[in-house]
Amino acid sequence: MNHWLILPILMPAILGAVLVIAARHDIVLSRVFSVLSAGLLLAVALVLLAMASDGSVRVYALGNWVAPFGIVLVLDRLAALMLVLTATLGLGVLLYAINGWDERGKHFHPLFQFQLMGLNGAFLTGDFFNLFVFFEILLIASYGLMVHGGGGLRVKAGVQYVVTNLVGSSLFLIAVGLIYSVTGTLNMADLALKVPQVPAGDQALLQTGAVLLLLVFGVKAALVPLHFWLPGTYANAPGPVAALFAIMTKVGAYSIIRLYVLAFGADAGDAAWLAAPWLLPAGLLTLVLGMTGVLAARSLGQMASFAVIGSMGMLLATVAVFTPQSMSAALFYLLHSTLGAGALFLIADMVAERRGMHRDRLTQAPRFAQGALIAGLFFAAAIAVAGMPPLSGFLGKLLVLDSVRSHPQAAWFWTLILATSLLAVVGFARGGSLVFWKSHALEAPPPATLRAAPALPFVAVGGLLAGLVALTVLAGPVHAWLDLVAAQLFAPAGYIEAVLGAAGGVR
Repeated sequence: MNHWLILPILMPAILGAVLVIAARHDIVLSRVFSVLSAGLLLAVALVLLAMASDGSVRVYALGNWVAPFGIVLVLDRLAALMLVLTATLGLGVLLYAINGWDERGKHFHPLFQFQLMGLNGAFLTGDFFNLFVFFEILLIASYGLMVHGGGGLRVKAGVQYVVTNLVGSSLFLIAVGLIYSVTGTLNMADLALKVPQVPAGDQALLQTGAVLLLLVFGVKAALVPLHFWLPGTYANAPGPVAALFAIMTKVGAYSIIRLYVLAFGADAGDAAWLAAPWLLPAGLLTLVLGMTGVLAARSLGQMASFAVIGSMGMLLATVAVFTPQSMSAALFYLLHSTLGAGALFLIADMVAERRGMHRDRLTQAPRFAQGALIAGLFFAAAIAVAGMPPLSGFLGKLLVLDSVRSHPQAAWFWTLILATSLLAVVGFARGGSLVFWKSHALEAPPPATLRAAPALPFVAVGGLLAGLVALTVLAGPVHAWLDLVAAQLFAPAGYIEAVLGAAGGVR
């Protein structure tokens, strides 16, 4: 077995425990350990990406129990891609947070590590019960991070977030129970073999379980009408936490891709492509609602939150086409939207920290320290998220539009994507003009209140924006590699053979 596969889960799990036991009263030591761990985690993720790039599917059998009876971790191109994205965003957020945000509450760094552990576990796990386990790790850690620093609005939003996700967790258990009752397995590869063999009399139970899982993943992905928890939660979360949460909705999208291509894809018999009729209209409605929310937002945090909802709508509507070309375009957009949303949340926090009582609300207020530099960062993030040239958002939308040209609903795709792009442009232009341009005409505070700019927050935001620039410059090679990811997804025989043929081997 290749022990590299366990490191993205093991490293943050061990460090989180060590930080709780040995370094909880020493913020400097916690920061050093956390940053070193985040950097090492990114290095490990890149190694795993290089390993997966040869097209092999690698399997790690925990306890050396053979699948489908034991727990397995599975690394393919898609899982490796998500690991790198998580590590990149996590390192950027951590660099921002150690400027002082981590001191505003207890146990920030252990919770941050456990959050990374849950994310990595969700992307690597090879069975649905352990996907549920990692979802619960995510829920516990994210609630602690959500209320970091305290405050009535934050606690209220955190309670709503927890209650919603606990309901989702209950539905998850019901769904996997239904699927297990008719297939006798929750291993993803084994499920792909068992689903086509389910007799007609059990199809209702199987498809009910599959639809319930779509509902659960829709909650995680903030899909209409299950999106209601996200605007309040993300807008009221601490800025660095909201930025890290930009990857949380992608866990829902990843789960949908993994389940409904592998187990309920073309070979699933009566249950083939079960998600498509539900996912496509819900995704398009989510896109419209999200970008309308960007236009109507009253704060930069709300604007970023609704931008996340809108991006998830376009991502999942594109996934719902279920072709290799659309999947490749969706994955490109997934990379772009995660980095863009993370940068937006951090910029909103930078503004809120400098405007005093006005926070990040879309109102005129006196000029603030480093306003011109932050305005430039906001402009870059806004044109990227809105999908304007020349950054990766524009390329991502072009890829999506091209990938759905032959779909029966192509007219709806093109109309809604172009119309909502206009809404996003107007919304971001309105927000930026109120916070930066019109406020620039007001009298600045006395020089004594202007303090020197700390470097790390700008390094963190600049790094995420640099990722968008790199994604733009390297769009050709990246898209070609994502074509290989999509091709591997739609040829599940290699995944199934690697998991069930010889656990721990490569096929």
